[in-house]
Amino acid sequence: MNYLPYVIGAYAVFVLVLLWDLLAARWQIRRALSQARAHKRRPRGRTVATDTELVR
Repeated sequence: MNYLPYVIGAYAVFVLVLLWDLLAARWQIRRALSQARAHKRRPRGRTVATDTELVR
């Protein structure tokens, strides 16, 4: 029996899974960095006008 096609197929699937894992991790990191940058650009808090009187 010749197992060469099975071994080649198994290694091919292994390489594809490794590549997918690498790409998915990079996409996730890129998305997280983009969200962090967007969060940093947002205004910190509400702007309160100083000339208004407080009302109870």
